[in-house]
Amino acid sequence: MNQSRIHIIGGGLAGSEAAWQAASRGVQVVLHEMRPVTPTAVHKTDRLAELVCSNSLRGDKLDNAVGLLKEEMRRLGSLVLRAADANRVPAGAALAVDRDGFSQAITEAIHGHPLISVVREEITKLPSDSGMYPLIIATGPLTSDALSHDIASMVGAEHLYFYDAISPIVLADSIDMSKVFRASRWGRSLGGSTRGSGLGARDAKDSQGDSAVAVEGPACGVDDGEGDYLNCPMTREEYERFYAALIAAESATVHDFEHAPFFEGCLPIEVMAHRGTDTLRFGPMKPVGLTDPRTGRYPYAVVQLRQDNLAGDHFSLVGFQTQLKWGEQARVLKMIPGLEQAEFVRFGIVHRNTYVNGPTVLHETWQTKMRPDLFFAGQMSGVEGYVESAASGLLAGLNAAAVALGETPRPAPRTTAIGALAYYASHADPRHYQPTNITFGIMPSILDDASGRKVKKGDRKLATSERALHDLEEWMRGVVVAR
Repeated sequence: MNQSRIHIIGGGLAGSEAAWQAASRGVQVVLHEMRPVTPTAVHKTDRLAELVCSNSLRGDKLDNAVGLLKEEMRRLGSLVLRAADANRVPAGAALAVDRDGFSQAITEAIHGHPLISVVREEITKLPSDSGMYPLIIATGPLTSDALSHDIASMVGAEHLYFYDAISPIVLADSIDMSKVFRASRWGRSLGGSTRGSGLGARDAKDSQGDSAVAVEGPACGVDDGEGDYLNCPMTREEYERFYAALIAAESATVHDFEHAPFFEGCLPIEVMAHRGTDTLRFGPMKPVGLTDPRTGRYPYAVVQLRQDNLAGDHFSLVGFQTQLKWGEQARVLKMIPGLEQAEFVRFGIVHRNTYVNGPTVLHETWQTKMRPDLFFAGQMSGVEGYVESAASGLLAGLNAAAVALGETPRPAPRTTAIGALAYYASHADPRHYQPTNITFGIMPSILDDASGRKVKKGDRKLATSERALHDLEEWMRGVVVAR
């Protein structure tokens, strides 16, 4: 292994950030980007870090988690954040960028760095040459079939997913607990050790469950009887009103590359609904095995909410993957008893997204468990969002450089946003893993301040950010970063 060089496959946000961080540590970097030799269906230029969807990097204040993550990345010398700040356009409290200026700034910085070489070629298989390692795979959600097949051979086909089926998530405090009841189907429970916030969709031919824990279960998180759930019961009249609203709701427009056939285990709820009035009642809304303690009977239909083990104030709607427009999701889902005032942390989506099962494949340093000189970063690693992708690339670049220099990679503190994201990706329940954005819910809660005084609920987000930035500075004293 060449001790002074790393290779990176993919020149998106994660790959570009990783290259910058490693080079800033004095390590030579070879960045492999297939465009323009091999074009994609969504990219328009050959520039690095091209934004193919929105030009928004979301909130930029410390009272929201992605704003905290940005500030941490700024302090860590992020190239992506430097380019974003330099190409900011008016967007209120959010950070939005001129997409052309943004990608041009990153491309010029990468090409201008004396330790970074950009090679325009497609890598179709994992390198067998030891000189290509340490290696970071940051190929994004549209990783080629050939490379995906090779990755699947290494990590196990059951741990590489090709569709992202994400159910909506609501804040626990916004659920009307007087209208729901806690129970597991047929009374089975793990005594409160509930885990997971949904199930990442898999290839249609994939077996369900994680072989490491020998659990079989239905796709997309339909209740398998394990763990406690909050159950939203519906009468016949309530179900019929909900059904009518659902089949009339407007779906989002999707890119051409996302027009792939859905596999039966992970159909969007609106697709199931159009198959017949009672299809949902025999699927994710089935009431059997769930006795409402207030009536002593099964409800006519029921919507189950599952608590996330690492984000205890988040509940996902089990089996409610959907392509409805976000406004339509809010309107229709608030018709569910108990969710009339629901605050949505995230809305549901179904789209093409090649990513690994992070808890099975990754350490919180973004190294793979199969070999310590192989890293994943970006959406391929199981994160969602521009900023999160760049953040994973930042840590992967630092840690790949550490390996190249013969040092020990260091995970960031879990109390930081960048560390919490890595911890979630490597420690969530592998049976129900799905890509995530950064939220305060996946960070350790803060109840007391440094002096031991109780922190008021309304002040906890800023207190969490203050703690994160303090802990980040402490951690940075032992890590060489790009200043």
